[in-house]
Amino acid sequence: MAQQTITLIGGGLVGALLAQQLAQRGFAVEVYEKRPDPRLSGFPGRSSASCARGTRPSMDSGGRSINLALAERGLQALRTAGLADDVLQRAVMMRGRMVHDRDGNSSLQRYGVDDSEVIWSVSRGALNMLLLDAAEAAGVQFRFGQSLVSADFDAQRIRLADAAGVERELPAGMVIGADGAGSALRATMNAHSPLGERVESLGHGYKELEIPPAGELPAGVLQLSGGRDQYALEPHALHIWPRGGYMCIALPNTEGSFTVTLFLPAQGAAPSFATLPDAAAATAFFSEQFPDLLPLIPYFSEDFDGHPVGTLSTLYLQRWHLDGRALLIGDAAHAIVPFHGQGMNCGFEDTVVLANLLAAAPNDSAEVFAEFQRVRQPNANAIATMALENYVEMRDSVADPHYLAKRELGALLAERAPQHYMARYRLVTFSHVPYAYALERGRAQDQLLEQLLRDTPNVADIDIEAAARLFQSNLAPLPGLRHG
Repeated sequence: MAQQTITLIGGGLVGALLAQQLAQRGFAVEVYEKRPDPRLSGFPGRSSASCARGTRPSMDSGGRSINLALAERGLQALRTAGLADDVLQRAVMMRGRMVHDRDGNSSLQRYGVDDSEVIWSVSRGALNMLLLDAAEAAGVQFRFGQSLVSADFDAQRIRLADAAGVERELPAGMVIGADGAGSALRATMNAHSPLGERVESLGHGYKELEIPPAGELPAGVLQLSGGRDQYALEPHALHIWPRGGYMCIALPNTEGSFTVTLFLPAQGAAPSFATLPDAAAATAFFSEQFPDLLPLIPYFSEDFDGHPVGTLSTLYLQRWHLDGRALLIGDAAHAIVPFHGQGMNCGFEDTVVLANLLAAAPNDSAEVFAEFQRVRQPNANAIATMALENYVEMRDSVADPHYLAKRELGALLAERAPQHYMARYRLVTFSHVPYAYALERGRAQDQLLEQLLRDTPNVADIDIEAAARLFQSNLAPLPGLRHG
């Protein structure tokens, strides 16, 4: 049955998936997206598979990664939309973190217990286009090249501008903003009634580089890299070069390349982006700190000088909505740093919650929006905290002996007492328990791990049966965890 028309600002990943789910539930949905249709104009970003050497297009002006980590929460939202199988056909499985030390050695730290607990590297552009197709097939109307200029929430009207700057005004009853961390709707809502906005900068930035497919590299380089097939590195892993205070990571793309991201302090003493003003300085830095990685990036100078330094911040809002007239979702409401790979997954989880709430009470948007914030805000705050903590873990802890001891002990407990211990990363990545629960449970578990290792620092000397009893007596059984 037809419901009222919903106006959506933003046709990116979260906006397109939300639009499709709302249309499936009987709502008429119109989406206004400031960018051109990527299915016609091409999605900004690089693809060494389709570009000749020296003619590769530059990274999109926002500096955004061309691939993302898809985990169970995002997959479950895609299953709800009937799209999970199509997406996985376009993704690369990542079993764990491949940690590269300063001596060129590498070791895999699995994310889960086996290949049923993996994450997937997906192309942002390919995923966005798939979601746009699915939404249109469900009846969603998209209007591309339309930027939100302003909104009159009392008169329930919005003003848009096209690429030429020509403005027009349209009626818009219920407006939902899925237009990302730089949300124009959020700015308009905040001008109408302050939302309690707070942005915390990490003080670190990032720059995108690229490892091309193996066929573009000299044979001598490949013999040392451990790559196979068309990939210069092991394809089924998220690669990390942790260096304490900074790091590089690399995620595989389906055509054989890897997207490499350098994370560094933005300012301050070396190393920082302020002390690496150009490719020459960066090359010397990589030669010293990432000597095994640099030979895999033949376009290093072009990439470093041509790509912007991205910023990393966390967005907090006291309010996500204006009664029943306007609501923010995804990064527009709770942008986080990318170090848990959960930004997209959290946003996709948002879409299922909101679509179900609206379907249950289509004529009470004020109550729906309030309930959506009540349910999702504590979880958004929790994953924001865990993403910040995971940055420290990725750049510092993965090579730390005490961290590795806790990881080893945790793996033993997961086998011996699976109802009472599950690593926090697994709770976040491979289950549907609320993020807020995962944060608190993880802290409680960590306290007990620290207690055990404080008494007996060597894992081999710990009585695992006694350790299991400690967890069973101090923690309630974990809630049902099976995913899918």
